[in-house]
Amino acid sequence: MACVVSVSSALAKPHILKSPDSNITVIVDGDKELNYSVKAADVELISPSRLGVVMRDRSMGNKVSTKYRSATFSDDWTQPWGENKHISCAYNELAVVQTSSAGEFITRFRAFDDGIAFRYEWDLKDKETIVIDDELTEFNLQSGSMTWSIPGSFESYEHEFRSLILDDVEDANTPFTLQTPQGIFASIHEAALYDYPEMTLCRTEADVLKAELAPLPDGVKAYVPSRFATPWRTVQIAADAVGLINSSMILNLNEPSKIADTSWIKPQKYVGIWWGMHLGTQTWTMGSRHGATTENAVKYIDFAAANNIQGVLFEGWNEGWENWGGNQHFDYSKPYDDFNMEYIAEYARNRGIELWAHNETGGNIPEYEAAMDSAFAYYHKLGIHTLKTGYAGGFKGGYYHHSQYGVQHYQRVVELAAKYGLMIDAHEPIKETGIRRTWPNMMTREGARGMEWNAWSAGNSADYLCILPFTRLLSGPMDYTPGIFDIDYSRAKADKGRLEWNGPNADCCIKTTLARQIANWVIIYSPLQMAADQIENYEGHPAFQFFRDFDADCDWSRALQGEIGKYIVVARRAGDKYFLGAGTNSEARTLEVSLDFLKPGVTYRADIYGDLPGSTNPEDLCVISKSVVSTDVLTVSMLPTGGQAVVFTQLE
Repeated sequence: MACVVSVSSALAKPHILKSPDSNITVIVDGDKELNYSVKAADVELISPSRLGVVMRDRSMGNKVSTKYRSATFSDDWTQPWGENKHISCAYNELAVVQTSSAGEFITRFRAFDDGIAFRYEWDLKDKETIVIDDELTEFNLQSGSMTWSIPGSFESYEHEFRSLILDDVEDANTPFTLQTPQGIFASIHEAALYDYPEMTLCRTEADVLKAELAPLPDGVKAYVPSRFATPWRTVQIAADAVGLINSSMILNLNEPSKIADTSWIKPQKYVGIWWGMHLGTQTWTMGSRHGATTENAVKYIDFAAANNIQGVLFEGWNEGWENWGGNQHFDYSKPYDDFNMEYIAEYARNRGIELWAHNETGGNIPEYEAAMDSAFAYYHKLGIHTLKTGYAGGFKGGYYHHSQYGVQHYQRVVELAAKYGLMIDAHEPIKETGIRRTWPNMMTREGARGMEWNAWSAGNSADYLCILPFTRLLSGPMDYTPGIFDIDYSRAKADKGRLEWNGPNADCCIKTTLARQIANWVIIYSPLQMAADQIENYEGHPAFQFFRDFDADCDWSRALQGEIGKYIVVARRAGDKYFLGAGTNSEARTLEVSLDFLKPGVTYRADIYGDLPGSTNPEDLCVISKSVVSTDVLTVSMLPTGGQAVVFTQLE
């Protein structure tokens, strides 16, 4: 028998929870079943919506008592890395506590100035494993709202974003961003996802989107203990679009770090053998075009050392790539014969460069989990501190990537990596939900269409890049792998016989200007930030000075201006330097940007990398320098698909 477990006692009156600034209100109400609604600036954002979970063969019984507990919390905390290292956390809380002879069930709400969150908690006296068959959580949204999202999928986040009226949304993944007819912005997501399937959204009626959990092969959504707390269901709320970006609510809903000594966890810039494989000019497997060779490793390490770059990644260094498309068997500790791992690791160490390991699993999770401990110990012995993981292909056994099975696996990797002093960059990951606060070695992840889509498909448009900051990037850092300088790469493909040469091809070029490629290093936040092009395209290029000057170890960030799908402007500070990145969609655009984020009373040299006015060549760049102060306004002019990047350096 399946039983709905939620607060079911009739309420004498609605219970009101307000944010600390009183701008956001949560109304908890219900006659036979608990529901909630949300107002922002006195506008109803979420109409009464159902709550609860479906537990198999579990019931709270008939004699249920209900109590309400209120709490207030305020604190400041510091993280070892992040968009902002210093974060304020303040919220008001309302817990609806249902108690019976079966145990205790709590629906806990929190209201922040930048949104609301709720989750389900229970402590049942029957200590048997609980089977979760469904979650009833609903979001009853305003008809006519404009939305931005990707389709709901339990396997991949690498889909095009859709701009749809709410009425046309059948399913979606999160973050699910919307703007109400009254102009309020919101984004639905989740926080602290550790041991539960991911939540997608599915239309059930009119304007109601219901939580849809990724199932296991037997149809069960989750097997959990009798004492458990679900992830938080979150709704970030802002008066303007950039307010969503500047929210820290997802992080604030996660627990403090479980890693006592985080001194080894360090942001860095990196280059690597990667882009050539996607172009087809290099291969992951041994042969005449093998990318990860000892010779190439030395060349990349030398380039990194000469250009203020801390790390080097090599994909295709280990045996097993020849099995791709077959049994997906990899050896995570055995290099190919033309890649001398011990020599390369020592060479990198002597040059002060961090060597990255790369583990592609091909979805063979049982094999990878059996090999992880010995492989991670091997990397630790070599002095490797960063690991990029990959999960291309379906999981063996019929499991979804985003099911409870997948979530548990990704977390096991993070925790074992911490044991061996490894930072993680996960591709084909589970979505980011702020666990980087609790496990700060979980540095960055993919989780959307990254740069590689530009190598073998129609590519990522400038419009896509102007939706990304307001959707996927709301959840946390992304390893987009920015910075391709060879905009028309058809020449590189033709040189290697990988393309029928018929002149410049629209599908063989990056869909932005060079200036926007540079700006993406600032706009798309990642504490591990890559210069993704092949290094010969950087050598001697004056624009690469920006990446030499860039610092991935950010102290402060703020989105300054932006409209979803149209443009974005972001500023960041690292130490005494400030960086600004701006990008537009397929339309030319000029913006006036206040420099009031700079330190008052200090004069800065602004090195500006922008589009060349009037040019039709996307690789043309205009680089100028001038002195500025915090009271100045910077005019940012961008060509269609263009951008601008600025380094602000203090003058003595």
